[in-house]
Formats: sequence, structure tokens, C-alpha cells
Amino acid sequence: MPGAERRGRSRGELIRQRTRARFVGRRAQLTQFAENLARDPESQQDPAEFLFHVRGVGGVGKSTLLREWQEAARRAGAVTAAVDENDVHGVQQALAELARQLAGQAGPLKEYDRAAEQYRREQETAAEPVPTDGEASMTSRVAAQAALGAVSLIPGAGVVSAMANPDAAAQGLDRLRAGARARGRRARSGDAAGVSRAFVAELGRLCGRYRWVVLFLDTWEVTGRYLDGWLRDLLEDAFGPLPANVMVVLAGRDELPEREWAALRALVADVPLEVFTVAETRALLAARGVTEPGVVEAVSQSSMGLPLLVELLALTRPAAAEDVDAEGDAVDTAVERFVRWITDARQRETVLACALAPQLNEDIFAAAAPDRARELWGWLCEQPFVSGRGDFKQYHAVVRASMVRQQRARSPRRWTEAHLRLAGAHAAWRAELEQGLTEAKRWGDARWRRHRLDETYHRLCAQPAAYLPTALEQTVHAAGQETEILLQWTDVFAQAARDTADPALLGWSARLRDAVADSAPALTALAVLLTHGRLDPAGRAWAHTYRGRHLYHDDRDEEALAELDRAVAADPGNARAWTHRGDVHHWLGHTEQAIADLTTALGLDPAHAPALVVRAEALSTTGRHEEAFADLATALDLDPALARARAARGEVHRELGRYDEAVADFTAVAELDPALAGYALASRAQAHREAGRPDESVADFTAALAIDPAYAWARAQRGLSHAAAGRHDEAVADYTAALDTSPTMAWALAERGVAHREAGRPDEAVADLTAAAELDPPYAWALAQRGETHRMLRRFDEAVADFTAAVGINPAYHWALAHRGEAHREAGRFEEAVADFTAALALEPASTWTLASRGQAHRQAGRLEEAVADLTAALDRDPELDWALAERGEAHRLAGRPDEAVADFTAALALEPASTWTLASRGQAHRQAGR
Repeated sequence: MPGAERRGRSRGELIRQRTRARFVGRRAQLTQFAENLARDPESQQDPAEFLFHVRGVGGVGKSTLLREWQEAARRAGAVTAAVDENDVHGVQQALAELARQLAGQAGPLKEYDRAAEQYRREQETAAEPVPTDGEASMTSRVAAQAALGAVSLIPGAGVVSAMANPDAAAQGLDRLRAGARARGRRARSGDAAGVSRAFVAELGRLCGRYRWVVLFLDTWEVTGRYLDGWLRDLLEDAFGPLPANVMVVLAGRDELPEREWAALRALVADVPLEVFTVAETRALLAARGVTEPGVVEAVSQSSMGLPLLVELLALTRPAAAEDVDAEGDAVDTAVERFVRWITDARQRETVLACALAPQLNEDIFAAAAPDRARELWGWLCEQPFVSGRGDFKQYHAVVRASMVRQQRARSPRRWTEAHLRLAGAHAAWRAELEQGLTEAKRWGDARWRRHRLDETYHRLCAQPAAYLPTALEQTVHAAGQETEILLQWTDVFAQAARDTADPALLGWSARLRDAVADSAPALTALAVLLTHGRLDPAGRAWAHTYRGRHLYHDDRDEEALAELDRAVAADPGNARAWTHRGDVHHWLGHTEQAIADLTTALGLDPAHAPALVVRAEALSTTGRHEEAFADLATALDLDPALARARAARGEVHRELGRYDEAVADFTAVAELDPALAGYALASRAQAHREAGRPDESVADFTAALAIDPAYAWARAQRGLSHAAAGRHDEAVADYTAALDTSPTMAWALAERGVAHREAGRPDEAVADLTAAAELDPPYAWALAQRGETHRMLRRFDEAVADFTAAVGINPAYHWALAHRGEAHREAGRFEEAVADFTAALALEPASTWTLASRGQAHRQAGRLEEAVADLTAALDRDPELDWALAERGEAHRLAGRPDEAVADFTAALALEPASTWTLASRGQAHRQAGR
């Protein structure tokens, strides 16, 4: 149709005339605001200019007006970007398209690109470990108390005692356990918000270089499903301050819902678009050469004043009123007349055939159009009802709906054949993509999903009853992904239901629409599918599996286990159900059940690397480190880039004291996945500290905090590293900052108490340790450390009471037993002291300090030979234990062996020359020997 471009301009001109006052005013405001801001960045602006909402019925010209406003904004010096329903199936996709367009005008948005890439990688590796703040689980603490108590049995080594906090030691294990759970939560909220924050930061930078940044969001009745909450958060500065010279323009059919938008009404300028007046209709028809009064009247009535329908009817050049059928549906009348008016049969067939595709690009056009019309793509794109940016185009929804209705009614056979042909094309394109995608990554690939969605739509249109079970099974899997993906699938059901009017599809469209409107859309949708979907056992197993995973990520562990129990009962061959149930059991400390479930999963799918990693983590908690290493080696053979496997191996190396190997693994984690850099640096820092390198540890924790300043666990752990280096005031500062962010972190509160004690502030130490014990009862380590503080203050009865309480919580807590013995000894209760030291040695025979202390208690009780025996055994283990040498010398002196006493005192003074007690005791031994 020659002259299409000219006619399109004429229609746009009439629309501009109709809204001239409103439109020119907005354009002037754009320019005026920019000039004001250029002169005075602190100047105030009318808050109602943040957002313009263009609204009106379909066909009234909203998209045309947005295109005109976008041109005007650019003329006013703005950088702009626009999205519509083709670009938006979620916040991240919308941001990516907006950022792409902004970058095309203003250069790369590097901060946004980094944040978006990090988010993408996190979605791809959703099961990898991430740092979490909070408490160690009880199972981890008790195991760590039993394993680590002996580390601190060195007199005067308060810092080492602090490092032996079993709760803090268990944190590394629990952080790794919590990886999948924490990442699952963040995938739905926190990380996505980080991308939005980066986007807003980029807007701020652009606003420093351009007069305006204007974002156009079209087809809000569709895109608003995904973006409405995000846009309200944006306007409320949830992602950082929105610059004053950012403007947002919406276009949609309906008013903004009052309940959600009431608080933001002051920010919204409402721009309702009305239908054409009779005069405007007459002007457009005159521009098309249609002036006969009867025809003008018929078009006015038939079109209802909708600019799009006036345009279509005008293009048919009606000669008489009877050429415009004013009866029936106005849209169908206009569209049918327009199609009949196209005299070229190829063009007419192409217009109708391509209407069956919800969106078009050249490939889809080639699959939809008749073979003899393949060169008509450019012609089709010029038609007044076709719009879209970039590679994808779409018919105006009003026109497409009419063409679809007419084709379905006129030839059901051709309707079915055409939809099956398009479904086959999308299936073939999907299969091509699958050659380069692992099964695990398909749902995360937007291109694969697009073809799967379009294939589903076309098969539902062609054969609703036959394909419905398959489509419902796909919806189960969609509900196992991000909410935005589930929304895409519900949109496909809604589109197919509208286009087929099939009762079953209409029913499912309504059920799914109601489900995704719930506060827990995936859980509700899966419940609906289980209740009404008549899923086969495999489909039911997947639905229960996904429900279990969502519940687990929401901290509803028992409900998650119940769902996963149903999953394995429905389909014992579903390896993922066994894997997820094993993961939940592992988190809950049901280690043997976890190992059993994961072993079953691996029997069904030996190449599932994540199951190998989780089983390795579970094996490690039981001390079966070699088996854990074997699983991790297999996982890394299957996927050398699996960062969680390297992280798990690093944790096992660290637990075994192989600190250099641990450092190497955590370094590799940061290189494999920059999204895990903060976690990897913090874990490497922990390994450095335990290897006796506190300064390297502080440096790594500082780097981790530069990535995430709110990482409370890392800040508290840096406090431990400062304490290990003797910097107790710096340690206190870090613990305090961590507690400001995470007040329930009881172990950090307890460690601050220990740091206060080592800095000579025992009253503050007792206060913090008391608060920690009350915050997280029963907390044996905090009670034991409070007992130690009381002992150092010579409050022996309070010390014994605290040590006794700690041992009551954990009878295997040999550190508390030994230090209770020390409190008894210092209080002069030597028999009780010996009993406690003996009990502690039964639990931890390798403790040199406990053995030497028992020797000291024997000596004070007058059992000199037992004293010499214990002290000699201790010195055989550690010949440089100066105080034990001095104690044995005293036992020899009291037993009448002055020469042996002098020898021991002399050796002790060589190690500790400043000991006046040892020097004086040697003098006594010399006098005894007559020297």
C-alpha cells in the first residue's frame, strides 16, 4: 500500500492535534525542568512531574503518543529508553532492555553490567554456598565443643581460648550448609534489589551528563504485572535516591489501582486519552480523501471514535455509507473491511497468517507467511497496526484479536494446521538451542524459554484438550523457577484461553491467575496443579519437590520435609526429590538420613554434581573426610567450574588443619565465581587465622567487607583475627559493629566479652558473657568463659558454678572441666581439683596443660611423687613448659632432692629469666643442699 508512511504521519498528527495542549505542555516542562536544573541543581520541582500516566482504551493512540513524547524528550536533550510487553517478562529483563538502550546513547553502564552479571551467575549456580549471618546450629556447636575444647588449655592464652569458641568454629560449617537456602531467598529478593540499586546509580550518573533521563513503559496492562511493585519501590527511593531529572511515562488501558498507588498520587500526572471527536474523525477521513457525509457518519459510528479503527476504515476508501457495515462488533467490522480492501492476495494471506503469532520477527514471519510471500516482511512492518522496536514486532492487540477470532471461526482445520506449523518451528529452534545448553541451564535461558512458551501457546491453540496435560506439566516446572517465569506461563494460558475460547483453558487461566496473585505464587500455583491438574505420578513428584524446595527456602523446614516425603513416595525414581530431601535433612542435622537420601539420589543419577557436594558436606560433619574428598573429587571431575565443590573442599581442608590447601581452594572459588568473592575471601581469612597468620586474615576479612559492608559474620570474624594478634580494642570495635547489624549473633557478643577480659575490663566481660548466655541458652561456651573471668577475678565459687553449668550442658566439655579444676586448685580444694583434671584427661588425654596442672595440684596436696610423675610426663611432651619445670623443681625440693630441684629451677629460668618465684625457689634448694 503506497503512501503508508505518509498516512501514518497524518494519523499521528491528528492525535497530536487532539492532545496538543497537553503534549506541548509536557514537552515544555521537559525543557524547562532541564534548564532549571542546569542553572540550579538544588532547585525544587513539582513532585507531580516524576511520572506521567497515559491511559485509554485499546486503539486510542497511547503508543503513538509515547513515541512522540520520546522524540520530544530527545529533542529536549534527554536520554531515553522504552519497553513494552515484548521486552518485559520480569524486572530483570526490563532493566536489561532499558540499560541496553541507555548505553546505546550514553555509553556502557558498567556498574549495572557488573551487578546484572553477578545476578545472572547467582541464578545459574543457585546451590552454591554464600555467607550468612546468624547462629551456629545446636548440632554443629555441640560437635565443635567436643572437638575443640582442648585447643585453649594453655595457661594465660586467653586469645587462643577465644579462638576455640566452638560456636564460632561451627559457623564455617553452617555457612556452607546454608548456601542453597540463603541463595534461594536472595534469588527472589535481595540480589535482584542489588541490580536495581546499580541501575538507579547509573541513572544518577546519566543525570549528571544529560538534561533528562526519561523511561517509557508501554502496554502497562501487561508490563505492570511484572513492574508495578518495582516502579512503586523506585519512586519511593527503595533502591537509592531517584534523581530529580528522571521522568517515567506509563501507557496503559486502566487507571492505577488506588489501594497500591494512594501514597504516590502526588507523583503521578494523569493523562487520559479520549476517543476522536466527530471533527477529528472527519479531519482524518478528509486526509484520506473520504468526505462524503454519509460515509463520514457511518465511520464515526462504526469506529466509536477509536483512532486505530478510523484509520483502518479510512484506508479502505469507502465510497458510500453501505460500504461501512455499522452492525455487529465495530472492531471486527473495521478489520474485516480492511482485510477485504487489500487486493493483493499474497498480502491479504500474509496479514491473516501472521496474526496467529503473538509476536513476530523475520524467522517467525518466514514460518507463518505463505511461501510465495516471504519477501513481504518489510511491507507488513509498515502497516498501521504493526508496531514494536528492535527485532520483534506485534499486531495491535485489538486488531490481532479480531483477526484471530475470524480465522478460528471460518476454518478450524486451517487454524489447527497453521498453529501446528508454528509450534513445530519453535520446537525445532528450541532443539537447536538445547545442543549448547545443559538440561540444568535450559530454564535459565531466555531464548529457550521463549521458544518453549511459543510452542506451548501454538499447541494449546491447535489441540487444547490433547496438549493441556503437557502444558500443565510445564507449568509445574515453571513454578519451580523464579516467579517471573511462572508469570510467563500463566500469561501463555491466558492468551491461549482468549484466542481459543476453550472452556478448559479458560478455567485453568482463571485458576492460575488467582494463584499467582497470592502472596506465595509458586506454592499456591503448585497446590492448584496438584489439586486440579490430574498430574501423572512423575508430575506430582515434581510438584511436591518444587513445593518442598520453596518451603525450605522460606525456613519452613518441617513442611518442606513433608512435601519431599510425598515427592519420593509419588516417584521413587526422581533423583532431585531425594537430593533436596537430603539437603533439608543435612540442614536440620539429620546427618545419617541426609547421607542415605543423597546416596539414593546418586544411585539414580551418578553424574549429579550438586548431590555429590551436599553428601560430601554431610560426610564431613561425621568426620568421614576421606569419603567427603572422594565425592568432591568426582563432583569437580564432572564440573571443574563448580564453585560450591571447591568451597566445600576448602572447608574440609580447613577443618583438618590443611590451611594452605584451604587457602588455595577459597582463592579458586573467588576466581571461578566473582559473585562468591565475599564468601571466599571471608573463608580464606578464617583459614589464615587458624594457620597463625592473623594479619593476612584481617586483610582478607577487610576485602570481604569492602564487597559487602553489611556482612556481619565477616566483621565479627575480623574481630577474632584482631584478637589473635593481640589487638583487643580493635576486636571489640568489630564485634560491636557486627552486633549493631545483627544483634542476635550471640557468639560475637560472647567473643566481645572475652576481648574485654583480655584488655583488662573484666566487668564488661562478665556483662557481655551473661548477655550472650541469656540470648542463646543453653550456651556452654559463654558460661565457661564467664567462669574463667570469675576465676581470674578470684571469685572461685562463681567460677565453679559457671564451669559446672557448662559441663551440665555438654558433659564432654573437657576445657570447662579442666578450668573448674584450676578454680578448685586456686581455692585450695586440691582433691576436687585432681578429680576434675583427671576427668578432663579421660576426655582429652593429649592435653599437656591439664596433665601439668594435675601435677601442680598433687604437689600442693603433698603427693610429691604423683606430682613429679605428672609433671615429667607433661615435660616429655613439651620440654619448654617453664612453669611445669619450676613446679617439678619445687616437688623435688619438698621431697628432699635439692640437686634435682636446682637442675629444674635452672632450666626453667633459662626459659623465663624474669620469674622471681623460680629464682627464689632455686635459692632455697641451694640452701637445702648446703650451698
